[in-house]
Amino acid sequence: MSGPHDQPSPAEDAADTTTGAAPAPVPVADARLVLYGRAGCHLCDDARAVVRRVAAATGAPWAEVDVDAPQPDGRVLADELGELVPVVDVDGVRRGYWRVDEARLLRALAAGPR
Repeated sequence: MSGPHDQPSPAEDAADTTTGAAPAPVPVADARLVLYGRAGCHLCDDARAVVRRVAAATGAPWAEVDVDAPQPDGRVLADELGELVPVVDVDGVRRGYWRVDEARLLRALAAGPR
């Protein structure tokens, strides 16, 4: 927790919006927004901040998946996504990669689930 003179952490700063903090990540099956990324990826850090802002503004549940970690079915998503990361899906539809567009995510969420 930050004291009165401390700077917010990047995570706190990314979640700071006029509607409050971003909801905590949920299981992928329950998420409308899914961020696929990896550790040490600056574009993934940028995309995470965008996803958190969008989730905070809309209340949409979100999840994050490490593409380098084996999935429950044994797949490694890095083999499928290659160098596209970060990738963001909304309601199971790919809506962005590399540099994630906040307005595009907001429009996709406003359109509702398919």
